[in-house]
Amino acid sequence: MPSNLKELYDNQGYVVVPSLVSETLFRALQDAAERATTKTRSGQWVHRRTVGRQFPPYGEDSTDSWGIQHVMHPDLGEPVFAEWYTSDGLANVVKELLLCDENDLQMELFNMLINPDSHEFALRWHRDDIRENATEEEERQALNVWHDGVQWNTALYEDACLFVVPGSHRVPRTPEQRVHSSTPDPPNNPLDLPGSIQVTLQPGETVFYNSNILHCATYDPSAKRATLHASMGSTRGGSSRARNVLQHGLDWMTESRFRKGLNERGRDMLERLIRMKESAGEVGYSLAN
Repeated sequence: MPSNLKELYDNQGYVVVPSLVSETLFRALQDAAERATTKTRSGQWVHRRTVGRQFPPYGEDSTDSWGIQHVMHPDLGEPVFAEWYTSDGLANVVKELLLCDENDLQMELFNMLINPDSHEFALRWHRDDIRENATEEEERQALNVWHDGVQWNTALYEDACLFVVPGSHRVPRTPEQRVHSSTPDPPNNPLDLPGSIQVTLQPGETVFYNSNILHCATYDPSAKRATLHASMGSTRGGSSRARNVLQHGLDWMTESRFRKGLNERGRDMLERLIRMKESAGEVGYSLAN
């Protein structure tokens, strides 16, 4: 693991870490991902991200899917996902990036991104918890409080879907960037946005990123994708991340059968999430489709 991990993350808004998953666990995750994808495409697993809807709520307008929601849910029957989410390697990187302690770690989301079966699809340029029509000052204020959580993608196959603007997690969009990121429409070419780069992950690599970095993604049905897409927070952020996390519908996480399937770290992180959920009230949605 690079010794300047935190410095890179703070400066760029993202950092790629190799080899966080052991070979044995990697194979188990690939197998579980394949089963989950099959269940989702066959309609057995209904918690999914539907083609045509970029953000929650995802609805049922299309039978094609670009993501699988709630992969730690007991009903999916794949405990290896929770094993990975609560692993030492993952938790240690999160603690380093957030400068927090074990007792600060808060469970958030764990979903999976997949290639659609038969449609090309793309996400527009966006920040996860800042609307596209936010003013420069609104952007600045929101960016200044978004330090207590981290999102990551772990590629189980080569993944070249993600595009980001390095450093954009710290500053509002330029006027030219606004031209490319102020409508609901995905870009024809993501690299037309000034400052953008493509992030390509090899199998087993993980990109950790500030989810308010300016980013977008493209989905090609012919390119196999199974990328573990998750986030974790620190309780030091209070309820600052409540809307972005709870909008995905996490009532199932309060059930005792989910808690019983977790290790000690997982149970402790879950309790902190539930406390945030109970204090947050109605949260609404971060972005509009």
